[in-house]
Amino acid sequence: MKLTCHSEYGDLRSVYLKHPREAMVDDQRIANTWQALNFLSRPDLSRAFSEYAVFESLLKITAPEVHHLPFHSDVTMDSMYCRDASLATDFGLILCNMGKHLRKPEPTACREAFQASGMRILGAIESPGTLEGGDVAWLDTKTLAVGHTYRTNAAGIEQLKALVEPHGIEVIVAQLPHYKGKSDVFHLMSILSPIDQDLAVVYSPLMPIPFREYLLSRGFGLIESPDNEFDSMGCNVLAIGPRQVIVVGGNPVTRSHLNSAGCTVYEYEGANISVAGGGGPTCLTRPVLRALR
Repeated sequence: MKLTCHSEYGDLRSVYLKHPREAMVDDQRIANTWQALNFLSRPDLSRAFSEYAVFESLLKITAPEVHHLPFHSDVTMDSMYCRDASLATDFGLILCNMGKHLRKPEPTACREAFQASGMRILGAIESPGTLEGGDVAWLDTKTLAVGHTYRTNAAGIEQLKALVEPHGIEVIVAQLPHYKGKSDVFHLMSILSPIDQDLAVVYSPLMPIPFREYLLSRGFGLIESPDNEFDSMGCNVLAIGPRQVIVVGGNPVTRSHLNSAGCTVYEYEGANISVAGGGGPTCLTRPVLRALR
């Protein structure tokens, strides 16, 4: 097996998390911030802990190394969605620059934690560029897809290219639609979840035609998540191994399609840690190393 950071579907080996204990902290913090952060509903802290315990146990099916980002006074409970603040590459971590203003301190907090763990930093996206990890997905070890969204702008994409293209990485840009506007959390991985070298879960109604056609030209089979499961994050699927996936509960059609494609599906109840804040299982993790078979 080859260990790499450049995969969304290899066997998960090393991953960073931000537990709701360190992000939500307590009921008062939730009450004071959930509306300002545009959460759809107020999370229940005790239920969030219970949901997260199940979610973390599923990660450990394949991941022997589960690391936890510490509490940091400068960040909000959005920091639980720890994929967004960084991008892992074989050449070092790239620290993002958040498009959501209230999340701006997160990459600095992550830098402190990563450096304390001895992890190499390749570079950082700097203003006026913005880039969020939810807009970035590996299609293979040499191809990185990035969504041009309200959270990830053209300047941020150019900085990303400057960091990875010298290492032989091709960057494919998907121009995403306006959808619900600047206040909504709408990333590339809201509509794309690679789960094997030739299979991805997608939500085609919001997928740019050129990007969808590009995936098909590469030989990807597309599992279509239906309209009525988009808001419940049916398309946000985390692979912990090829065709071995974690999904948010409440998306039976997507789950049926996954089963029909030969996937092993693990489900967690995510009303408080996922649906409330608009962050599915991919958002809750910063995968670092995966093993390619």
